[in-house]
Amino acid sequence: MDRWTDRLLAEGSDPDPRFTLANERTFLAWIRTALAVIAGGVGVALTGDMLAAPLRQGLSIAFSLTGALIAGMAFRRWLRTERALRRSETLPPPALAPIMSYGLALCATVLLVALLVTR
Repeated sequence: MDRWTDRLLAEGSDPDPRFTLANERTFLAWIRTALAVIAGGVGVALTGDMLAAPLRQGLSIAFSLTGALIAGMAFRRWLRTERALRRSETLPPPALAPIMSYGLALCATVLLVALLVTR
């Protein structure tokens, strides 16, 4: 039992498959969101003369890092939720929500201000 899946399956008992599948769908939704945020970073990088180079690069990096963080934390959330389901414990709170909310709000605000200033 060296693999993480073996360790996970050795804990508790199998939950109702509907809950496991719902947990997987939530994980995939977070991954889609992460991809969209990373794509936003690529889009900002390609804005050309609309934004000054340092600001464009900074925002592009910020969007991309936020997307990478969301993707990385999505698996952790899936694993913690699956473990809680197997143990019949209370589900963990969503740590991704504030990171995504504040990270995107900050990036979007900086982008909006930058676009208004350059007009």
